[in-house]
Amino acid sequence: MARLHNLGFPRVGKKRELKFAVESYWAGNITQTQLLAQGETIREENWALQASAGVELLPVGDFAWYDHVLATSLLVGAIPERHRKACGSVDLDTLFRIGRGRAPTGCACAASEMTKWFNTNYHYIVPELSCDQQFQLTWSELFEQVEQAQKLGHQAKAVLVGPVTYLYLAKCAGQEFDKLSLLEKLLPVYQQVLAKLAVQGVEWVQIDEPILTLELTQEYRDALKVSCSALAGQGVKLLLASYFDSVSDYYTDIASYPVEGVHFDCVTVEGVHFDCVTSDVDMLKLDSLLSSAQVLSLGVVDGRNIWRTDLETTYAKVKNIAAKRGDNLWLAPSCSLLHTPVDLEQEQELDNELRAWLAFAKQKGQELALLKATLISHDISALQSYCAPIKARLTSKSVNNLTVQQRVSALMVADGQRNSAFTQRIAKQRAALNLPLLPTTTIGSFAQTHTIRQARRDFKAGKLSTLQYQLQMAAEIRYAVKEQEALDLDVLVHGEAERNDMVEYFGELLEGFAFTQFGWVQSYGTRCVKPPVIWGDVSREKPMTIEWIHYAQSLTDKKMKGMLTGPVTLLFWSFIRDDLDKATIAKQIALALRDEVLDLQNAGIKIIQIDEPAFREGMPLKVSQWQAYLEWAAYAFRVSASGVKDETQIHTHMCYAEFNDIIAAIANMDADVITIETSRSNMELLDAFEGFAYPNDIGPGVYDIHTPNVPDIQWIKTLIHKAARKIPVERLWVNPDCGLKTRGWEETRQALDNMVKAAKELRAELK
Repeated sequence: MARLHNLGFPRVGKKRELKFAVESYWAGNITQTQLLAQGETIREENWALQASAGVELLPVGDFAWYDHVLATSLLVGAIPERHRKACGSVDLDTLFRIGRGRAPTGCACAASEMTKWFNTNYHYIVPELSCDQQFQLTWSELFEQVEQAQKLGHQAKAVLVGPVTYLYLAKCAGQEFDKLSLLEKLLPVYQQVLAKLAVQGVEWVQIDEPILTLELTQEYRDALKVSCSALAGQGVKLLLASYFDSVSDYYTDIASYPVEGVHFDCVTVEGVHFDCVTSDVDMLKLDSLLSSAQVLSLGVVDGRNIWRTDLETTYAKVKNIAAKRGDNLWLAPSCSLLHTPVDLEQEQELDNELRAWLAFAKQKGQELALLKATLISHDISALQSYCAPIKARLTSKSVNNLTVQQRVSALMVADGQRNSAFTQRIAKQRAALNLPLLPTTTIGSFAQTHTIRQARRDFKAGKLSTLQYQLQMAAEIRYAVKEQEALDLDVLVHGEAERNDMVEYFGELLEGFAFTQFGWVQSYGTRCVKPPVIWGDVSREKPMTIEWIHYAQSLTDKKMKGMLTGPVTLLFWSFIRDDLDKATIAKQIALALRDEVLDLQNAGIKIIQIDEPAFREGMPLKVSQWQAYLEWAAYAFRVSASGVKDETQIHTHMCYAEFNDIIAAIANMDADVITIETSRSNMELLDAFEGFAYPNDIGPGVYDIHTPNVPDIQWIKTLIHKAARKIPVERLWVNPDCGLKTRGWEETRQALDNMVKAAKELRAELK
């Protein structure tokens, strides 16, 4: 009968144990030996959780200290030359130095670029490859993890990022060249890895090739065929895995691959209306695609969201295939469960109605076990009982808000348009704001210190009264304003001391959102986020930021930015309800934010930043579906921003992303100023803005906030000079790459002081 397996599990632990262990090591509080021991404990607990849920074939290699793509780079010896010289031998500190620019031992070195993993909020460290790149088996940790799992009695399935996906994700270090030309050099190292796993007694190896969900050139299609042929016959069975969308364009290709099994995502299909059950993939077609000897793995449980699976419908779709294929049918989540929280059983404060609609990583394993049991017994009574809350949710009165629905229906084109064109607005804004050339600012947040976090914990625990908490946050805001004035920044922010997270904060104040206690997922490195759950129609019942921003502005004569998170980011950085299309949810959020923007303007705030770091990641993976998404996403942003006067300046911020694909859509957002992360790419990302002749103002990040390294003045000036060669200097702002909440005040003070001095020196030079 069908076999249960998993593509990957949340590596951070039930209560973020990995985060705290790694950060403790970085701080010098534990040794590397102690860190490695804690890693073993976390992996053991993760495997035990999966096994207890009913998963039979456990993934090994999905655990990573920082990022699984970075771990792959170390595995194959693709270490940037600057780090190879700095490190000498390759060890765990090498990995941390590449990821964050610094490790507890050894010298600091520029971190590698970071960007989003396909269309998720997970970030990976971009491999840096040269045209003469050499690969060699360098990192032994995968084999050590396999040995650990086997000693615990688990049946281990090794997991590898596929070689073609790895090359696709990499960047050319130095001169441009065809990355696929390196495949011939890379494949022998993968063959060594497979051979070594075979010696360890590993039967199955999962080769992840999610680029199959993209619209590929013929060169990449050919490379996938070459890769599968080269990896076959190495003593292990290969399970080719794709996820995040349909791969129906490549059914013929996949049928020709010499692999023992293929995994298909049968849940996530973009461009299909939300009420299509599972996907547009016909499972019977998948069955006929593979031979009877091959394993057909069906991803029937959503690996990226937290709603219960409609197992009744899934059972009806799978039962005939299960009867036919027997042990050669495998059931799994659609993708790695990296993107979901660990265990719903920890959640004791959720509304009971909402809790009955959810399933976290552990529960998704239990769903598979229940489905398998029903496939054996054919008694659907347990499935019917399990699915009863799903049916009740469809008619729940708490989900629907008629006022919100009517307001969305009444939206017109004009609701997404400013009163005047940018050229007219910017003249009025410059007169009103009176800022110098190359105005300096930050992205919004400052250090979330131990004092701030402790006050928040005490307030939630009832140890601090509302007044005491507000007084503490006011003191933190005063401190942030005073520091910025001392640094002589031109446009200030209040520092966001009162905000636990840029999404969570707003979600707590908006109707239609709910929150978990332990629903943490990894964003990058040790950075974890706790996404809200959008479960109903969204509305704003009262102002969310006015009191704090108004107070901050009262402390200074300098301009203070109002700070909001945009509708697209609030959507995609949440667990999205699956009973309504994304565009409609985005419009609901946009209308709520529009009310807040107008309140900020009426409170005297002349600059309002609406952050959209998730704008790029929300795009469908298939190019043919981009335009429809970009139109509704840009419209939602404009709805949130377009109610203001010409004199009010709207900013937005975007995180690590390739902008060439979306530059026209960014222009269509019509923000007066966009700030973007560019320092890790050495301003290369500005090429998109230069080639498109982007019309509005730009603040390219001049230093990387994801590393504790302090940039020197000359380095910042060099980056600004590079930016000025691409963008007219009168349209440039000077700012860090991103918010500063993860950085300490001492390093922040030094970095911003150098940034302000660099801007002032350039103003003098440019007169």
